[in-house]
Amino acid sequence: MSDRGQRCSLRLAALAVAWLAFDVLGAGEGEFLAQRRAMVAEINATHPDLPTGRLEARVLEATGRVPRHEFVPRALVPHAYENRPLPIGHGQTISQPYIVALMTDLLAVREGDRVLEIGTGSGYQAAILAELGAVVYTIEIIEPLAASARERLARLGYRKVEVSVGDGYEGLAASAPFDSIIVTAAASHVPPPLVRQLKPGGRMVIPVGAPFMVQHLMFVEKRTDGTVRSRQILPVRFVPLTGAR
Repeated sequence: MSDRGQRCSLRLAALAVAWLAFDVLGAGEGEFLAQRRAMVAEINATHPDLPTGRLEARVLEATGRVPRHEFVPRALVPHAYENRPLPIGHGQTISQPYIVALMTDLLAVREGDRVLEIGTGSGYQAAILAELGAVVYTIEIIEPLAASARERLARLGYRKVEVSVGDGYEGLAASAPFDSIIVTAAASHVPPPLVRQLKPGGRMVIPVGAPFMVQHLMFVEKRTDGTVRSRQILPVRFVPLTGAR
């Protein structure tokens, strides 16, 4: 074989190796993408507990962009896109994807909204909110979870999420008021500090009920005159809100 032919063969072999490496590296991501699409389709097919009877397309699209497998323990990655909650350590869970989508939809988040999240967990809900263009302030009382969520969100490029360690019952008065507040742990009642930190016209979604019992997901709206109205959405089961109260 001529030198030219040898060089051509080497280039073709190198190209084949490169494509093989690309296929191997991309296979996992392609599989996750397919699983994520299937998860979103399942969420969309679930009868939404909403007055409109459907989830907003923007919420479904945001859910389809967040790599949920990055927010669960390594051993549970094969189950990341199942429509169910999963343990994340320290007695906490990442919520069922449908419930995450439903709670997000109820907030009606728009680009630039300031959203307070109580209970960062692994950071999955904060990532969904950030995908919708929100500026997210999230509080986690368990310091190791807050630290790992902060690192994870930064690594994945979610720059508009600020993770704090603290008692979520008290909210984050220094950064208030908020367009909306989402609580991802069950409280025995709606915390008054959170109501005060909500803008007039703002919305809050919070599970209310006794620990380790069936609670009710509550939609709370603060009217422009400062009065508050609330309604039950559906029965849920969340880990309890921990802190001083």
